[in-house]
Amino acid sequence: MKRPIRAIAAAALLLAGTATAFVVNSAANAATEICQQYGSTTIQNRYVVQNNRWGTSAEQCINVTDTGFSITRQQGVGNTSGAPVSYPSVFLGCHYTNCSPGTNLPIQVSAINNATSSIDYTFVNGATYNASYDIWLDPSPKRDGVNQMEIMIWFNRQGNIQPIGSPVGSATVGGRTWEVWQGSNGANNVISYLAPSAITSWNFSVLDFINDIRNRGAITNSWYLTSIQAGFEPWIGGAGLAVNSFSAAVNGPGTNPTTVPPTTASPTPPSTTSPPPGPAGGCTITYDTNAWNSGFTANVTVRNTGSTAINGWDLGFTLPAGQRVGNSWNATVTQTGQTVSAKNIAWNGVIAAGGTAAFGFQASSTGAFAEPGAFTLNGTACAVA
Repeated sequence: MKRPIRAIAAAALLLAGTATAFVVNSAANAATEICQQYGSTTIQNRYVVQNNRWGTSAEQCINVTDTGFSITRQQGVGNTSGAPVSYPSVFLGCHYTNCSPGTNLPIQVSAINNATSSIDYTFVNGATYNASYDIWLDPSPKRDGVNQMEIMIWFNRQGNIQPIGSPVGSATVGGRTWEVWQGSNGANNVISYLAPSAITSWNFSVLDFINDIRNRGAITNSWYLTSIQAGFEPWIGGAGLAVNSFSAAVNGPGTNPTTVPPTTASPTPPSTTSPPPGPAGGCTITYDTNAWNSGFTANVTVRNTGSTAINGWDLGFTLPAGQRVGNSWNATVTQTGQTVSAKNIAWNGVIAAGGTAAFGFQASSTGAFAEPGAFTLNGTACAVA
């Protein structure tokens, strides 16, 4: 069995065993189809996409793209009072010894300063499934087998199914209200956050959910985050379901300012009448994107290549036609026409010589996708990495 059982009454399935050989493909190109039961591949040299058909012998196939996957065939039929038939998903971290390239997971909760993620789904009608986002934790830095704690975020529920256990109330996490369920599937504890209505796209802090279950006494800071996963649990049907894009970072670009403590000394805010001086010696911009057919996310790193610190920064650039900024994190991002200004917030205004600041945003996009060709920092042109 590929992963822990997720049924209310599925303990008997545990007798099927817990060790399964992986089928690992080379890095995926667009339109890579995987039909092997536990077939997997990597995308962006950063994430693993897995078919993970663990609960049925019927065929399931997924089509892997550069940014996610879609289910092309799903012929299993599960008992809606029991377990789903599979969990096709994309993940960062380690899952049954299969680790994503270059991952820094497992990592102890006490060492996490930020953990952010973005997801964009396509849903279908006429099938029974949930759109499930999983966060796995364990008392040890475990890279194989069953972890002791599973956080499930139900972005969508279709059909007569429910989370494991029973409802224990509601909670506001990440600025949204959730119905909270708690229970065990016989192999691990599960706390589920059920959205009252479908969420197709969200950019959020994974650490907000980890902090919530820690505050409930389910884990401590000595536990380890082992993986972050997003996909679907189909019971009946599901062809056409898709993760259009997925990104996740722990202690890296994409920091959510609500989860990172401010510096001990607040930086001097930039003047309201004139911009702060440009970097003495230069700057370099790294602009990493995850794009899908109707939008994208961008993680931007500003590197001060000069010899003196920058105190207050304003990064300017022009987005190609058809692109419009929505949510942002780690900066105040505004757009006039196609001109964008990204200004520091209170705790990240100082960039030491040789240091970096990172921020990101999510945007809608129409037409052919393209990236900005030039950036200025406080009016000074920067190199583009």
